[in-house]
Amino acid sequence: MSDNNDEKAPSEPPEEGSMTLWEHLEELRGRIVRMAIAFAIGAGVCWFYKERILGVITRPFMEAWKLGGHASEATLHYGAPTALFTSYIRLAALSGLIFALPVILWQIWAFIAPGLYSREKKFAIPFVVSSIVLFLAGGYFGWAIAFPAAFDFLMNFTPDKLPGGGKVEATIMIGDYIEFVTRMFIAFGAVAELPILALFLTVAGLITHRHLIKFFRYFIVVAFIISAILTPPDPMSQILMAVPLIGLYGVSILVSWAITVSRERGAAKAEAEAKVDEDKKD
Repeated sequence: MSDNNDEKAPSEPPEEGSMTLWEHLEELRGRIVRMAIAFAIGAGVCWFYKERILGVITRPFMEAWKLGGHASEATLHYGAPTALFTSYIRLAALSGLIFALPVILWQIWAFIAPGLYSREKKFAIPFVVSSIVLFLAGGYFGWAIAFPAAFDFLMNFTPDKLPGGGKVEATIMIGDYIEFVTRMFIAFGAVAELPILALFLTVAGLITHRHLIKFFRYFIVVAFIISAILTPPDPMSQILMAVPLIGLYGVSILVSWAITVSRERGAAKAEAEAKVDEDKKD
């Protein structure tokens, strides 16, 4: 009977749990090296397409400039001989990070997977795929919708002519622009990972969908606080981040509900089977 009970157990922890601390550190070092290599390859490839990538990320700014009715052509400037070079390096690094993301996420999962039960390891592929899709979807939303809205709002403060004569013109530095876009892209991509965070916390048994439902009213305020911190000071950008974030919180509730219900049904079934076994013994 004990053999049957063992088969009905959720699963056993990994056999490699006997690894020493130094062996774990050695494995971690190897995985960090693989992630670094993937990042270096991605950044190296993106370096050869740096001008095309720059053209893509500057499109929202160029369109906002045209819609603003500026007489001059939209131009990015750099104020030092090395500024353009360092800006291209930063751009290649960001692009390389995005292209290396599948390898990075897989290495992270592969490192923590041995400490999980077998029923939890089935989330490996969904974790990697959904993490990539959500990050890219969040970044694309920022690039396609939030960036143009932010630029349109901020550029409209440029007056055509000052009352006392003269005028104000925008001088956008390429380094500042890439830093702005990088921060915004990562911010929108990161907040899109909220359902993945909920999945991890639910699998770890730290939360359930009931906790998330109770916290929902407070999260609305939290969402606007997060958006105020991560986005420019214009209200449009903050709303465009806060509203999708609240929607993702709803998705997180559904993810947590699915995992919690599955776990509770499994526990109830195992308890019922154990009770039947005890009755048979009696």
